[in-house]
Amino acid sequence: MSKNIQILTGNSNRKLSEEVADYLEIPIADASVQTFSDGEISVRISDNVRGDDTFVIQSTCNPVNNNIMELLLMIDALKRASAGRITAVIPYYGYARQDRKVQPRVPISSKLVADLIQTAGADRVLTIDLHAGQIQGFFNIPVDHIYAKPVLLDYIKNNYPIKNLVVVSPDTGGVERARAFAKKLTTPIAIIDKRREEANVCEVMHVIGDVKGKDILMLDDMIDTAGTVVQGSDLLKKSGARNVYVACTHGVLSGPAIERINNSSITEVLVTNTIPVEEKVASCDKITALSVDFLIGEAIERINKETSISSLFV
Repeated sequence: MSKNIQILTGNSNRKLSEEVADYLEIPIADASVQTFSDGEISVRISDNVRGDDTFVIQSTCNPVNNNIMELLLMIDALKRASAGRITAVIPYYGYARQDRKVQPRVPISSKLVADLIQTAGADRVLTIDLHAGQIQGFFNIPVDHIYAKPVLLDYIKNNYPIKNLVVVSPDTGGVERARAFAKKLTTPIAIIDKRREEANVCEVMHVIGDVKGKDILMLDDMIDTAGTVVQGSDLLKKSGARNVYVACTHGVLSGPAIERINNSSITEVLVTNTIPVEEKVASCDKITALSVDFLIGEAIERINKETSISSLFV
């Protein structure tokens, strides 16, 4: 028997949380998250949550550390208020790129964040398009890892020239993602051979595959400073591509990203609202944002009813 659902939100995903609540046709629980003048965060949950199935929606995006702390404090508050089950809904999982030791004497930060979430009292995690799928193994609690592919595919099929499309992976690490999209779209794939010299700086080498005269869909899980996709777009254009479309789940869009996209040869950048992008969309006509509200809402409903959510994994 399903329990009463309570949706809570911190400051990072309020608009998305409202859309999810609308989808589920329930109100957002009354909770305040405030910051004192010295930087400490204060959380107070006003509604009764005893025995309820509670879902805290919070992306750990910029400001990353503040948003992580808000999430931890809200989970702790729910635990102390005797919530029946606490699910941390993390549309964008910060620190996901620090998932292994790439050199001596460095932390595995995404594992530490997982430990903190569990220690705070979360019973379950729901997240979208982890940078590295194996991060699920950092948790000793159930993790529902869903994908934004259905949202992106629906838009792509209705707006892009599928018959002339080639799906391109911006690096060898994204080939599996590109192949999965290409299979759904029944299009060929190509790969950009890229060598990264240092963090946030990459050197694009050459294209593997036929892109001449083709419309390109370049796929990535996230766009941060946009260096990879802009350099990739330039290379594809030089290789004879007609239009270059870029799609990703997480629009981090930090630093010079907006300026680079505005000045690039990219036709359109497709992102979802796992990270709030309203201001960035307003400052760049090339960016289109799609909502993942129904994905999260449907997953929450199925978790609450203890039914399968495997159809959301594809």
